[in-house]
This record gives sequence, C-alpha cells and structure tokens, in this order.
Amino acid sequence: MVQVADAQLDDSKHRYYRHVMSSNVAFLATDVGRLFRKRFNVAARQLGVTGPQWRMLAAIRRTPGINQCAIAAWLEVEAITAGRMVDRLEKAGLVVRRDDPDDRRTWRLFLTAEADRQMDRLSGFADQVFAEALVGFSEAEHAMLLSLLDRVRANLSENMPEEAPPARTPGPKESMPNG
Repeated sequence: MVQVADAQLDDSKHRYYRHVMSSNVAFLATDVGRLFRKRFNVAARQLGVTGPQWRMLAAIRRTPGINQCAIAAWLEVEAITAGRMVDRLEKAGLVVRRDDPDDRRTWRLFLTAEADRQMDRLSGFADQVFAEALVGFSEAEHAMLLSLLDRVRANLSENMPEEAPPARTPGPKESMPNG
C-alpha cells in the first residue's frame, strides 16, 4: 500500500512540476531554446561542424572582423574555449585570423569562401527547423510571437544589472576553526 501512495505522490509532484514548467515563461523559453539547439546540432553534424561551431560561424558572418574576446562573450564561453573553437575552424579552412591594426595582441576573425558556402547550406537547415517549429501558426500569429518575444527581450535588456562576482570560498586555513 505504501508503494501505491508513493507512486500517487510522485505522479502528483510530477504533474505539479509539469504545470509550473509549462506556465513559466523562463522554463518554456529555455526549453524551446534547448530544442532549437538540439535540432541545429543535428543539422550541423550533417555538414561536419558542431552546433557551437555553427553559432560561432554565424556570429562571425553577422559581424566580420569580430575579435575572439567579443565572440567568447557573445557565445557565453571562456576566451580559451572560443580560442580552441577558432583553432579547429581555422584548421578546417572555415575561419581566418587577421591582425588587428589597432591592437597587435588581438586577432580579427573572418569567414572563408568555404565557410560562406557551408553557412548557406546551414541556413537551409535552419529554415526547415523554423518551418517545423511554426507549423499551424498563421502569419499574424508568427508576427505576434516575434513581437512578444522582442518585448520580453527588451524588458530583460533594460537596466541590465551587472553580474555579481562569484562568491569567495574560504581557503584551507580560513575554513578551519580557530585557524
């Protein structure tokens, strides 16, 4: 009997969380973004790049000459991670680094002609994913969705608080009592 009660409790708890996740804008937006990334990753692998590499190529295409620090910030990865991604893309013949005329320590990133061809193919995959995501939407609903999401983004972008520094963890001596 206890197992049945536990199963009912678990089902009730899961039903509650499903409700919260489906009615919470942040959960829903995160889940939609995750599903888009999964679909894009599948498409990207068919053309020999990873999803994160595709996003990097897209950022470079959108902003030719972007530097590695800026692209790392845009992708929300550490600079070393972005550098390694650029290394792989450069080795694959998709990205070239050029000296920054204003700062000898900085590289500017540009796509190669091959990367442009890849991005055109990837754009076709992206269009398919968007079409699948919007099945059953009228043009007016699609426009309204874009407008509402743009408003949410604008609301969250206004007066963006600066990130707090990470919490400081005490060193070994500091965490010891009377130490």
